[in-house]
Amino acid sequence: MPARALLRRRVFRHYWSAHVVSLVGDQVSLIALPLLAVLTIGAGAAEMGYLTAAALLPNLFFPLLAGAWVDRRAGQRKIMIGADLGRAALLAVVPVLALAGVLQLWHLCVLSFAIGTLTVCYEVADGSLFAAVVRRPDYIVANSLTNGARALSFVAGPSLGGVLVQVLTAPFALVADVLSYLGSALLLTRIAPPEHAGAAPAEGGLRIGSGLRFIARSAVLRQLLLGVTVINLFNYVFHALVILYVTAELGISPGMLGALIGIASIGGLLGAAVTGPLTRRFGIGPVVVAGYVAFPLPLVLIPLADGPRPVVIGMLLAAEFLSALGVMILDIGVGSLQTAATPVSRLALVKGAQRTVNYGARPIGALLGGVLGELIGVHAALWIGAVGAVTGVLFVVFSPVPRMRELPDA
Repeated sequence: MPARALLRRRVFRHYWSAHVVSLVGDQVSLIALPLLAVLTIGAGAAEMGYLTAAALLPNLFFPLLAGAWVDRRAGQRKIMIGADLGRAALLAVVPVLALAGVLQLWHLCVLSFAIGTLTVCYEVADGSLFAAVVRRPDYIVANSLTNGARALSFVAGPSLGGVLVQVLTAPFALVADVLSYLGSALLLTRIAPPEHAGAAPAEGGLRIGSGLRFIARSAVLRQLLLGVTVINLFNYVFHALVILYVTAELGISPGMLGALIGIASIGGLLGAAVTGPLTRRFGIGPVVVAGYVAFPLPLVLIPLADGPRPVVIGMLLAAEFLSALGVMILDIGVGSLQTAATPVSRLALVKGAQRTVNYGARPIGALLGGVLGELIGVHAALWIGAVGAVTGVLFVVFSPVPRMRELPDA
């Protein structure tokens, strides 16, 4: 189905629009929170690692429990609405504390942990809602549109975030994300897809161990997950330090940083646009393998950046553009393949298990990045993060994935 035809479906259009609104706000927070820590609280490398890890630690503790709980219920949409409203309320606390003059790093860490917990519930439920909204033959197109929305947020969000931080200061720039969560919740209230009612308690799909065994037995799901886990571990070594490095070492202002990320993120839109045609031409497997390389490899340009200021800016722009293109190819291919390879009754639990291992590597990477930044320096730690992430492709190369041309049957 062409993308425009899928968007004409009211239910999918509101589902997709909720993602667009929420993701743009998330990108504002993604740049505003670290800048708040660096510019207002004076956070260093270790503190940046703590803050990044705090937002990601819920992925170690809660996805499996959340997945088992969601799979017992038909109201995945209501769970997502509740998560949106909760995140809006928690994030609104930051500008209040800043206005009172009492904001500290531990406040940001606690709030980031709580918001991350609600994000786990939202994302785990979203896997089931996606399958209720989209037919199997339309997975690639639908994932291209939802990931295209994410790419659009990468274009608009950082630029908006950088401007808002400079105009309103970082704490009050977060109000944009508060409004985005409220907008997402409102859009989700306007759809009522036929959500599955959950499996019976006796079925293995509700047992946490069953979800883990299902992934372990599936060569496709297992190897995809191991590869992405390695990418995320090292990518968050890189991610925890890159804003500190670019602003403190390379002297890039918040406004310029936001503009660079926003402009370069057009690469994500390109990636979302070409993944479908590439999949039809080469097959799902080769495209997924290409994504495992195309996402992390361009990041080596950031620690390589040196010389006159226009050259440095050009290298940063190229790194972000090519990496954004690669991550769209990776996420669309992997997301479609994982959803197709998982029974509907197991979607939330399997996604919870995947999120535990996949996203659970991120706080470990962030903490490791903070430690490495203190021990060997930020520049050297960036090299470890960028090069290490590329090795994730080895898990996929030695799997059935490269030989796959079509999505697997139900």
